[in-house]
Formats: sequence, structure tokens, C-alpha cells
Amino acid sequence: MIAGWEDIRAEVLRRIRVRDWPPGALIPTEEALAGEFGCARATVNRALRDLAEAGVLERRRKAGTRVAMLPVRKATLDIPVIRQEVEARGQAHAFRLLSAREEVPPVPVASRMGLAPGARLWWVETLHLADGRPFVHETRWLNPAVLPQPLPDFGKVSANEWLVAHVSYTTGDIAFSAEGADGREADVLGVAPGTALFITERSTWTAEAPITFVRLAHAPGYRVQTMV
Repeated sequence: MIAGWEDIRAEVLRRIRVRDWPPGALIPTEEALAGEFGCARATVNRALRDLAEAGVLERRRKAGTRVAMLPVRKATLDIPVIRQEVEARGQAHAFRLLSAREEVPPVPVASRMGLAPGARLWWVETLHLADGRPFVHETRWLNPAVLPQPLPDFGKVSANEWLVAHVSYTTGDIAFSAEGADGREADVLGVAPGTALFITERSTWTAEAPITFVRLAHAPGYRVQTMV
């Protein structure tokens, strides 16, 4: 059973990406999807409305909901290189590889990436430093099926910088939130558990498959600035 509207959104995107629902296709009604996913119709409505606002779906009264023929990209996903971000602040960048291993991701991660249960991914944990102080804790799931092989030594080049330089993506999504530091984040960043952190979660895809899902937990004091 799918838990919330974000899970439904991810599943709808997956079906669109694998062409279960090709451009122009009429997708099932909210009632039908609510029955399939075992949730309230309002939950489905929230997911579809979000995708319509992003230009992925076209919703018309009495005509149903269709996959957009030419999706409107209302925003671009510009993936920053953390090293460059630190250096642009006038600070020296360094990073430490804390862990790298192949394993089965948790169900919420597999669901968000549209992968079947039991799929094995690479998990990479990195601490980025600015002038020797913790800057961001990066935890990343990588899909080896779509990556150039062999994978590099992520102790010598960060996964963030290598992906930006070597792997092209077709679509992606990004979410920002403020969350209390969990035990691991608190330990790595040197803060008290529960300390408010700025969190970035991002997924990127090729036309057919997920590339990566990353969670960035920024040290206190982090500030985002962008241009519009």
C-alpha cells in the first residue's frame, strides 16, 4: 500500500518514464487510482495536482487527466558541485569518504526511485568540509545499472563532483526542508541531536531509469541564494 501523496507522485512519474503512460495518454481516474493504491481520493488529487503544476500532466474538467505531449519545464534543476560552492565562499574545500558499499536500499528509497524490491545499489556517505569544519553530510544511493563502469574511487573524487561531470540526466526533482539532526547527522556534523538542519533531497533520472537519490544535511548557518 502506498503511504502518501509523494509516493503516488513518484509512482506516476515512474509509469510515465517507462512509457506505461506515454505522452498524450489518458491516465486512470482519481477514484481508480485511489482504489489501486489503497488511499483517499484527496491524496491522489494532491499528487496529480503537483504534477500538473510542474507541467507533467494536463488536467481538464470532464476530459480527464493526460500525460503532457510537450511537458513544460517551469524550473531547471541546476546541480551544484559542492567543492565549487565552498570555494565560491572563499573557503577551502575538502571531503572525507565515510562509507561506500553495495546493498539493498530501504523500501522508501526504492519506491522513490521506482525500483523493484531487492534491487542492489551503491550507498556512499561523504562529509564535505569548509576550512576544515563540517559543511554538509551527503548520503547517496547510486544505480550502477546506468553508471559508467568501473566506478571511481569515491575517496579521491566525491560522488557529487563525479556525477555532475560524467552522467547526464533527463529529469529530476528536488525538495527542501528543515529537520532535526538524527543521531548519525549529529555525530558527523558535530551538533546536538535534534539541531535544526537545512535538508536537500534530490533525485535524477535518465529517460528510462533512476540515476541517484541524495540527501544533503547542511551544517547550521547554511544559506541558499539563487537568481530569478
